Amino acid sequence: MTAQGQCMLKHTVRRSRQLSAESIAKILQTLCSLQISTTTEHRELNGMGFHSRAAKSKPYITKCNAKRPMQWCKACRH
Repeated sequence: MTAQGQCMLKHTVRRSRQLSAESIAKILQTLCSLQISTTTEHRELNGMGFHSRAAKSKPYITKCNAKRPMQWCKACRH
């Protein structure tokens, strides 16, 4: 992969991090006529320091769930 291709790949990923590998490959093909596979794309992005990770899901805190730790503390205080 050329230096220009790496620069375009980094710029594309930084602009919109939610894109899939296929859509990034299509953008690179239209902008700078690069035909790369998704494996090459993943390898280059890992080398640049971009790693795909899913966000951890967190439970919603309702009023009832917020009161429970305080109730437990008061019940177990003595």
